[in-house]
Amino acid sequence: QVQLVESGGGLVQAGGSLRLSCAASGRTFSSYIMGWFRQAPGKERGFVSAISSSGGRIHYADSVKGRFTISRDNAKNTVYLQMNSLKPEDTAVYYCAADRYYTGVYSTPTTYDYWGQGTQVTVSS
Repeated sequence: QVQLVESGGGLVQAGGSLRLSCAASGRTFSSYIMGWFRQAPGKERGFVSAISSSGGRIHYADSVKGRFTISRDNAKNTVYLQMNSLKPEDTAVYYCAADRYYTGVYSTPTTYDYWGQGTQVTVSS
């Protein structure tokens, strides 16, 4: 069992930055594919970014490419999401997720086995 705890959310003005962190329990973090998703009110949970276990493969949703950067520190059991040039449409609850087995499918929520509780990001205009 893996527990994921997100932090770093908050209120920021458009154009600002935030860095989200997701700390994982357990000794097998380095073997997991990690993903970030977000869910705005009334919308489905959508893919933001994913990173392979080694960090060698990274994927982004088109809407965040060039603005968000995912990274991980396996020694600290933590994955990060650096968010720059934030827009009001980035407002959502952000969730991190862990996938035990690489299937080549990284953008679908049902692929992931473990989820954090989420952290709210609000971008004001």
